[in-house]
Amino acid sequence: MSDDSKLWSKTISDVNSEILVNIENPHPAYYVALAFAITTLLIGIGFVALHFTYGLGLWNFRPPVYWAVDITNFVFWVGIGHAGTLISAILFLFRAKWRNTVNRSAEAMTIFAVICALVFPLIHMGRPWHGAIWAVPLPNTNNLWVNFRSPLFWDVMAISTYFTTSLLFWYMGLVPDLASIRDRVTGFKRLVYGIMSFGWRGTSKQWWHYEAGYGFLAALATPLVLSVHSVVSWDFAMSLQPGWHTTIFPPYFVAGAILSGCAMVYNLLLPVRYMFKLEKFILPEHLESLLRLTLLTSTIVFYAYSLEFFVAWYSGNPYEWALFEKRAVGPYSFYFWVMMFCNCIFPLALWSRRVRNNIPVSFVICVLVNVGMWFERYNIILSSLVEDFVPARWGHFQPGLWEVMITLGSFGLFTTFYLVFVKFFPVVSLSEIKLIMPKPLSSKASGGAHHHG
Repeated sequence: MSDDSKLWSKTISDVNSEILVNIENPHPAYYVALAFAITTLLIGIGFVALHFTYGLGLWNFRPPVYWAVDITNFVFWVGIGHAGTLISAILFLFRAKWRNTVNRSAEAMTIFAVICALVFPLIHMGRPWHGAIWAVPLPNTNNLWVNFRSPLFWDVMAISTYFTTSLLFWYMGLVPDLASIRDRVTGFKRLVYGIMSFGWRGTSKQWWHYEAGYGFLAALATPLVLSVHSVVSWDFAMSLQPGWHTTIFPPYFVAGAILSGCAMVYNLLLPVRYMFKLEKFILPEHLESLLRLTLLTSTIVFYAYSLEFFVAWYSGNPYEWALFEKRAVGPYSFYFWVMMFCNCIFPLALWSRRVRNNIPVSFVICVLVNVGMWFERYNIILSSLVEDFVPARWGHFQPGLWEVMITLGSFGLFTTFYLVFVKFFPVVSLSEIKLIMPKPLSSKASGGAHHHG
């Protein structure tokens, strides 16, 4: 029996019981992973508290390096959040069936990644309780008018819009599943899930409104995939800094964001698939489709890297070309070649179907992709900043203890959010699996089953 036939032979009762029972009783490895994530988060919180107490002097960056690891993490986490909208919205509009078992995980990843990204501008302020008000685009605040032409202001508007739309899209998809959980639990849990499901009963009128609203949000979220990280790239491209002032940045950043997001979805799905016994629902062909998308975006990123060097050479600008030479063979060449091998060379193995179906090898490749994407942002930011227009200020930047530990703390925050989510909410969309199951069901199979989506 094929994997597809195993999935389609399920009844609605099977979908509810097998997925929800496994959520209630995860593998012990889940609690080990959660304890590790919380420990990492607490260490990060401790270093942030010391940072707020003693100030930015604990970090290694000095003029002209005003942006360093903190902004690298900001761009990295915004990029991670992109694949959630891509998988959920764009593939929903194209009716790609393989998204139905991976979209919930991707949507949750989007929300938590954007939260992690928003933490870093606050950390970068040093005293956010004094400085955060200046980041809010309120006209004529403290007799200071907002510079609406600043890409940093565009960031605030784009990311807040993206976060709001993604949150609504994610929660709306959860409502039918919350009703399924509500009907299985009792007491206080039933009250909480009942409130969260907004009285969902699965009537035809509710489904009509649900499908219309979900489709509208999918159509609204689709252009945000292109716009949000394009706006983030304009933080750099709108400057005159060599290495940043280039028109290739918007599509380059979008492709890189989708690459890192797809790899992260794969890395998140595999442990959850094991810990919650979802092998019957998250099938190998679903994982292979995700790897195909990773390979596609890796190829686009490889092309962008090559074109970036070509434009720097063809421009005839000696400062631009000198910067790219130093990236490749200068003091920051280690970061450059880690970026190239992790994002462009290692993913070439995914052309082989044998490699795509080898889960441990594919998992390692996706981990390396995320390592490479972090180094890509670090390479772009640092190599352009460390040598500015005043040679007397040139130096060398090396991350210190605070940069490393707060970065690890952000991964702890993200992982903690995600693991708590998968414990209380179905990581596989019950309603969408039920909707694509063969119909009609036999009377024996459907007897006694509660169909709430």
